[in-house]
Amino acid sequence: MTRRNVLITGASSGLGRALALAYAKDGGYLFLSGRDGPRLGEVADACRILGAQASTALIDVTDAGRMAEWITRSDGTAPLDLVIANAGISAGTGTTGDETAEQTRRIFKVNFDGVINTVLPAIDAMRPRRTGQIALMASLAGFRGMPTAPAYCASKAAVRIWGEGMRGVLARDGIGLTVICPGFVETPMTAVNRFPMPFLMSAEKAGQLMRRGIDANRARLAYPWPMALVIWMMSILPPGWTDPFLARLPAKS
Repeated sequence: MTRRNVLITGASSGLGRALALAYAKDGGYLFLSGRDGPRLGEVADACRILGAQASTALIDVTDAGRMAEWITRSDGTAPLDLVIANAGISAGTGTTGDETAEQTRRIFKVNFDGVINTVLPAIDAMRPRRTGQIALMASLAGFRGMPTAPAYCASKAAVRIWGEGMRGVLARDGIGLTVICPGFVETPMTAVNRFPMPFLMSAEKAGQLMRRGIDANRARLAYPWPMALVIWMMSILPPGWTDPFLARLPAKS
């Protein structure tokens, strides 16, 4: 069993929590961040029970200075083998059928700027060693803009495209990069949805699946595959064919 030192943002719940538990079994050092102190502490305790060392940090990923300081300090404590930029938020058009300017900017700030604030300091730490791996949390929603959540879809598309481009850049330095594109997973983020979610997957199963993909240094991990196939087909069909269908989708809270 390989012990890995892993840093994860947004680790207090959902996919971040699932990933923390998946890697805790290796007995390495986990650096976990989030904005909910009690829940983050519970995740760290669960990781320690599984055999890992774990430390926590209450940080907003939009704070570039604090993120850089935390990542540098963590790498000094235990050289980082893997950094997972997972933190993100979701929102939709709700009952108004529109997104406010404030909501749109906040989604991009967390979902894209937050990823950059995580990845760039991680690259600075890993490059001198010419080893390490980075994983970015995108989404299947990033393959096709949905009228129910345009800002969320666009922010995740930006993460996916940036990550796919950076994979080739970082390969020259011996650093791997995996872009993760989940579908519907049972998390607090999806718990607010009041519409059917096809191929809904448990967070535990998703965590195991993501770990396998990351460990294999896959370029892109899109799951579950039936949902990924549907979204991919929608992305290549002419918008004139798919827009009428998408216009009938229920509003996302």
